[in-house]
Amino acid sequence: MKAPELIQTIRSGGLDAPLAALYADSAAQRERYIAAIEEFCRIYGSDRELRLFSAPGRTEVGGNHTDHNHGRVLAAAVNLDVIAVVAPWEDDTVRIQSAGFPEDVVSLSCLTPQPEEKNTSAALIRGVAAGFVQRGYRLGGFRAYTTSSVLKGSGLSSSAAFEVLLSAIFNGLFCGDALSAVERAKISQYAENRFFGKPSGLMDQTASAVGGFITIDFADPDKPVIEQVDFDFAASGYALCITDTRADHSDLTDEYTAIRTEMQQVAGLFGEEFLRPVSQEALLDRIPEAREQFGDRAVLRALHFINDNQRVADQAAALRSGNTGEFLRLVSESGRSSFMYLQNVHASGATVHQEVSLALALSEELLAGKGAFRVHGGGFAGTIQAFVPTGLVEHYRTGMEAVFGPGSCYILSVRAAGGCEVK
Repeated sequence: MKAPELIQTIRSGGLDAPLAALYADSAAQRERYIAAIEEFCRIYGSDRELRLFSAPGRTEVGGNHTDHNHGRVLAAAVNLDVIAVVAPWEDDTVRIQSAGFPEDVVSLSCLTPQPEEKNTSAALIRGVAAGFVQRGYRLGGFRAYTTSSVLKGSGLSSSAAFEVLLSAIFNGLFCGDALSAVERAKISQYAENRFFGKPSGLMDQTASAVGGFITIDFADPDKPVIEQVDFDFAASGYALCITDTRADHSDLTDEYTAIRTEMQQVAGLFGEEFLRPVSQEALLDRIPEAREQFGDRAVLRALHFINDNQRVADQAAALRSGNTGEFLRLVSESGRSSFMYLQNVHASGATVHQEVSLALALSEELLAGKGAFRVHGGGFAGTIQAFVPTGLVEHYRTGMEAVFGPGSCYILSVRAAGGCEVK
């Protein structure tokens, strides 16, 4: 449809059904999509057939710092997303205007990494396009306007959502939706690794592309095993809350690197490069030796990996059986392990700034034994995650925002659909 007809269709409720599949309140999304269409028309004109796309952010639910040692993770797509108004074009150029940013312009005649584009959106566009071409697809140009509710720094992976959005657009416009969600996730990761310059794993992109709850087993990183976990989170009686502690994320590379390095050092004691093949029993038998060679923190982090890796499987089993209580118990157990053993709640030696630790302490007080909470993602700074009974949501949000500021606590839901065309 062209813009006037599409806007009228949205206003009259003609897209309420597909919007309801993505959002808890589809009516509230109508104006968002209409505003995006109007902005597209202002920039690129109103005489084109338009299409709408969406890709969600994601949250890590289980498996904290397990993926880099070939472990398992549990993740879920959330109801915050990046949307795009798109029109195919007759040239080989992609032009994307994202709200609040300069326009990205990428010629598809050159699909090799460009050093000057490292760490830019243009690199992701070029990289995703390259992934499709490598698989034998012919692409064309398009124009797009995008706007995002996945705020940067929220720990919900806005970059992965943008990559998955791009893969949905290319897939829908030029490939007849031939590529699976998992294949599009791999293309998105390839773009981030090779073109953008960030050595990320596959969790973020897969959770955004597939939707719902998923587990990923990285025992063979070249062939990760991805499984959807069927669970109706909306009917569980809990809300997913992410609190941004607004701590400084800078200069944490050494902290993240140390986790991976120490885990691999312990693995080397058993002749392994990664911890995945090492059993708890084997590690317990050789703790004195491991302590002497690598120190106590490395041993504790290895114990966290082994136990959190198993917890992912147990969490997935609890969700599949509808045992919400057991799932929440495991979330809390994982959170304690991250705090006590993994030790990624504040930077080494930090005394003044321990925002994540404080957020966890406040969660314990506010929830008073109900729900569950844990550090979210890489840790040291950033966000925490809590599963809050719906009757306590406002109490929890008010308490967290009193300390970390207005708008710091996001009330989310798990989104069943991954990156897709809205139609």
